[in-house]
Amino acid sequence: MSEPDRRTTTDRCPGVLRTHAAADGAVARIRLPGGRLRPDQLQRLAQVAGDHADGFLELTARANLQIRGISDVDKVAAAVVEAGLAPSSAHDRIRNIEVSPLTGRIGGVNDVSPLADALDDRLRADAHITNLSGRFLFGIDDGRGDVLARRPDVCAVAREVEPPDAPPDDQSLDHPIVADVVVDGVRLGSARGVEAIATAMCDTALDLLEIDPTAWRVADLADEQRARLESGVRARLRPAVGAALVAEPTAPIVGWFEQDDGRVLLGAVVELARLPARLAEFLAAVDAPIVLTPDREILLCDLGEGVAETVVRVLAPMGLIFDSSSPWVRVTCCVGAPGCAKSHAPVRDDLLVRVRSGDPVEDREHWVGCSRGCGSPAGPHRFVQAGPDGEYRSARR
Repeated sequence: MSEPDRRTTTDRCPGVLRTHAAADGAVARIRLPGGRLRPDQLQRLAQVAGDHADGFLELTARANLQIRGISDVDKVAAAVVEAGLAPSSAHDRIRNIEVSPLTGRIGGVNDVSPLADALDDRLRADAHITNLSGRFLFGIDDGRGDVLARRPDVCAVAREVEPPDAPPDDQSLDHPIVADVVVDGVRLGSARGVEAIATAMCDTALDLLEIDPTAWRVADLADEQRARLESGVRARLRPAVGAALVAEPTAPIVGWFEQDDGRVLLGAVVELARLPARLAEFLAAVDAPIVLTPDREILLCDLGEGVAETVVRVLAPMGLIFDSSSPWVRVTCCVGAPGCAKSHAPVRDDLLVRVRSGDPVEDREHWVGCSRGCGSPAGPHRFVQAGPDGEYRSARR
């Protein structure tokens, strides 16, 4: 086993109230549990990014948003708090919750949105859990395997189970959600009901803090610590339900999709995963629910066909990309130089040249300016790294 990574220095993961000082100015990261965003919230973020930052909203690999180049940290923080996107200053950086983006709209065993809300509430109610690192990741999978494929530290996976003693034709009986609890890829048991599942996930994080408060994530535990964590979690759970679910990365959610209720969902990406403030304002004006995905996609939900057609006609020329064959569906990057002082190359500029050259992009690629690999996708991809000489070298990860 390799030497575990330890939290021997201050956790530098940025938040809203504690930003990161980059070469291009302060960086604020806004946690969006499940990637969900109301139109009025997007409008407020677009305004503040235009007034007090570099004029863009950056999409991250955890379905969150970043604002860079901030000139007035206090005004940005106040705007984010007013929008309801930083409900607890103490818990700001630990609210990392990934949720199946299509849940409740297209497919899935169950709509797990209520579970995301319950987990967020449970986290914010616990004072001790604020000691968790900003890298720890909670996942909620609606049974399709998409979030499970990203290997969160603790993941609830919704399972389809018949309620006990129910007549097979009884359609009126409520089906409470049942979920397997998976810790860093290992299924340990199941829990029944939204509150019980949320508590099981929160308790797992607290177990990690008790066993080794210096660990960033579950994978950092030594073997004996890992065994102790798994034993404690398993003891609190019911036996796991049925066969283990296979983790299944999903195809890009880019284009026109019909929801289960007959309405339309539009999926799009933007160049360099940077949403210009002006385009964000137009997107907010559609006045429809927005979901961001860990693949840096923007989902505009619950649309009528006429509205969806207008959105594509108006916003595509402004830079919203609805074409699933676009290279921007498969390429991402870190900020690079000059925004990051550690970068060996102007990564964004170089990636633009690569895409505009017309050379095919046949694999997911992530370009970075140094070995830290900021923003790397969770799944398999080609890692393209600039060295000290400014030259790029790639390897499959």
